[in-house]
Amino acid sequence: MALVRLQKFLSAAGACSRRKGEAHILAGDVSVNGTVVTTLGVKVDPATDVVHLNGAPVLELDRHIYVMLNKPEGIVASCKHREEPVVTDLVDLPHRLFPVGRLDKDSTGLLLMTNDGRIHHRLSHPSFDHEKEYEVTVRRPIADPALAAMENGMPLSGVMTRPAQVRRIAGNRFRIVLREGKNRQIRRMVKKVGNRVVRLHRIRVADLKLGRLAKGSWRHLRSDETRRLLKLLELE
Repeated sequence: MALVRLQKFLSAAGACSRRKGEAHILAGDVSVNGTVVTTLGVKVDPATDVVHLNGAPVLELDRHIYVMLNKPEGIVASCKHREEPVVTDLVDLPHRLFPVGRLDKDSTGLLLMTNDGRIHHRLSHPSFDHEKEYEVTVRRPIADPALAAMENGMPLSGVMTRPAQVRRIAGNRFRIVLREGKNRQIRRMVKKVGNRVVRLHRIRVADLKLGRLAKGSWRHLRSDETRRLLKLLELE
């Protein structure tokens, strides 16, 4: 998408007039991708840049939104669920977003949310081979043969899981990288080797890393993250 002057973007998004936008910029009220802008002439890409005015996001109504959420436990990764809180309750935006991929109610960590309908299939279907990385804590120390069984693949409901990358962190903790997303897969794999998951936390999806985002908090993807994601998914 063509670059536009920041004050024109503010006006087109309905945030203020172009002249008022210039005044906001000179006053230091506007930031682009987290950096305060105080000079006129700056241009933005409406498709990827994140603009805030007085701390509030300025969004075009037809713009694709990409949000990273650190999902807490007890929240359903759905747009609607009878009598239970859902992840869309945690993201205060006027756009209708939906979660991408599975992350069960008792699990925590990185959940991508968007209004871009192209994303879900590309990130969720195993044919695209995108990685998802988790930190897993189990009830009892887990033996090396059990980790090897998960790494090599095992039958779940008569279907073999794909090989995974598994690395021990401690006696009862390990990291696992999957390239598929069967329902409650890690919990079922751990149960099959005679143990039980007590904490399941997703720290990465493709090349998006959760980092230090606080539990229950969310943020827009940075412009560089958005560009890399769309390029990885072959959407640009």
